[in-house]
Amino acid sequence: MQTKKRILVIDDDEFVRAILCEVLEQWHYEVFSARNGQHGIEMIETKKPDIVITDIIMPEKEGIETILEIRKKYPGIKLVAISGSDRGASNINYLDIARNLGANNALQKPIDLDALKIVLKDLSGA
Repeated sequence: MQTKKRILVIDDDEFVRAILCEVLEQWHYEVFSARNGQHGIEMIETKKPDIVITDIIMPEKEGIETILEIRKKYPGIKLVAISGSDRGASNINYLDIARNLGANNALQKPIDLDALKIVLKDLSGA
């Protein structure tokens, strides 16, 4: 019997976290959530997720820092970056940066759930 893939959702927006967790559970993933990158890194230690979905713009430890730390400490974890601001005030494309720094995929908010489902199936080898 195949065990459920474990996904950690990191997002400072409580509503986004709740919706993503609910949808992922309906898709039969084991889901955990964290309010920022620092909390997420702490959860990786105990929950050992297969996949991390992380927002980019967050307080305390933002997504780019989180991606870099996960890539360094946990190279086997698959990463999906999400962001509601494709380009910041300085016209920086955060999703491209996330991909270049090690995210396996990146999706724009609001998240297209069909696209997310395809990305997760691909990353989990299903």
